[in-house]
Amino acid sequence: MADIHNISAGIILAIGFTAQLFFSLRTLFQWWKSEKAKKVVSPSAYWVLSVIGSYLFFVYGILRDDFSIVLGQLISYYIYLWNLNAKGIWKRLGLVLQTILLATPVVAVLLMIQDAQTYVANFFRNEDIPFWLVIFGSAGQIIFTLRFVYQYIYSHRRHQSTLPTGFWGISLFGSSVIIAYGIFRLDPVLILGQSFGFVAYIRNLVIGFKEKNEVKK
Repeated sequence: MADIHNISAGIILAIGFTAQLFFSLRTLFQWWKSEKAKKVVSPSAYWVLSVIGSYLFFVYGILRDDFSIVLGQLISYYIYLWNLNAKGIWKRLGLVLQTILLATPVVAVLLMIQDAQTYVANFFRNEDIPFWLVIFGSAGQIIFTLRFVYQYIYSHRRHQSTLPTGFWGISLFGSSVIIAYGIFRLDPVLILGQSFGFVAYIRNLVIGFKEKNEVKK
């Protein structure tokens, strides 16, 4: 597992930016569909792009020795898969792809545990990342990820995949913390990726509130 640290910074950044590209595409597509429908929608493509982006971002977090990223993706990744299932997409993926998607994070974590001392040193005792910054970044990722926990609970109770107003409020707050963390870490992937979503989160909040007001009328 130590060999992964021989991967060039350029390749690592390329993986990170590609992951953020998929996250940005999902946000842009969902925003466009919501503007078109004049209400907040949860399109299937949003969750497909989420899974691809999360898969790549998980790899990026491991290569960057960034515990906060790995933690955030571990939580949200399986919620993305649940939404794929709720949209009827999961059963169409085939057993091989389903197994790969389900097993990859688990295998990666098991490999990390196998080399636990190295990863504890890299994640928590890295001189380039002060411990307080690890806590701050992890808090941001947890808050940002909780939006999907909230989305899952909300959707599960209604037996359909949806993106409620509270989801966008949590997104906005969590994104603010992650941008600050990215600035401290001089991480262009985090800064650019989160900045793009900022406008979409605000716009979805506006659309959601307008939708609620129209329903009340």
